[in-house]
Amino acid sequence: MSLSETAALVSGAFDSVPIIDIGRVSTPDERIALAHQIREACMNVGFFYIRNHSIPQETIDKVFSAMKAYFSLPLETKMKLYHKEVGNFRGYEPEMDSNADPTNRGDLHEGFEISGEELVPKENDEMRANDGAMAGANVWPSEPAEFREACLNYYHAALGVGRALLPLFALALNLPETYFDDKTRNSAAGMRVLHYPPQTGPEDDGIVGVGAHSDLECFTILWQEPNIQALQLLNSEKRWIVAPAIPGTLVVKSTVHRVINRTGVHRHSIPFFFGTDYHVQVEPMPSCVSPERPPKYEPVLAGDYVHQRLQDVYYRNATLS
Repeated sequence: MSLSETAALVSGAFDSVPIIDIGRVSTPDERIALAHQIREACMNVGFFYIRNHSIPQETIDKVFSAMKAYFSLPLETKMKLYHKEVGNFRGYEPEMDSNADPTNRGDLHEGFEISGEELVPKENDEMRANDGAMAGANVWPSEPAEFREACLNYYHAALGVGRALLPLFALALNLPETYFDDKTRNSAAGMRVLHYPPQTGPEDDGIVGVGAHSDLECFTILWQEPNIQALQLLNSEKRWIVAPAIPGTLVVKSTVHRVINRTGVHRHSIPFFFGTDYHVQVEPMPSCVSPERPPKYEPVLAGDYVHQRLQDVYYRNATLS
């Protein structure tokens, strides 16, 4: 049975999220077995946790400490790098500056966004040479002093996780392990560090941590602050399913979700958006379409698509200018 035929049989009425251990990928049989688990999770849920992801706890601890220190700064200090003045979606985003779900009033979080950059700058660095509509340099706050190093160390560790997952996704799609290699030579991954204050308003006030949406890139690798519950996933029965923050795991996600922080405490997270190079044309893979299930969308350059979606979130849907 083809993938397109299998997809037609999937119900999507899940009530939990699977946990997949990706620590054993040294043999072809181990990779094929993991690919089957990933395929099952993606087709039935659209989310899964990963264990043994290889990001050192020290790297996580340092970026967590740095982001908490940054978000504790006065608003006027953080606004010096306001992303709408810096340009092209780098820098600081204050609360209520975005609106992922246009039926809501706004998103109750603040964040700081970066893209790829070497920890030690290189002359004639080609890492971001073909970014097109998404071209632009990172900006960095002067305090806390360790913010840039902590963020970039985590960035490159998460990039390694994304690269390790790509061959497994290819196998899950009945494609060669190397299928994505030429499309992700300089993967256009964006990363945000996020702070969600507790929501205290009425439940029907149209303000949540992040409104219902799906992410922009191939998949997102999410670190959640442990033991604080806020992430929810939408299943095919239109029920919101809780995705607990499980210590020692990351979440890999691609389908509709939202964040509602009614825990009474502050929450932090780090979504890492792993995508193709921005100059790559995005179109359905042969194993995912058939005469009965033809492509739904026209091909588009990855960078143009991401830029358009971000314009929607920060300008067209937003209530704060």
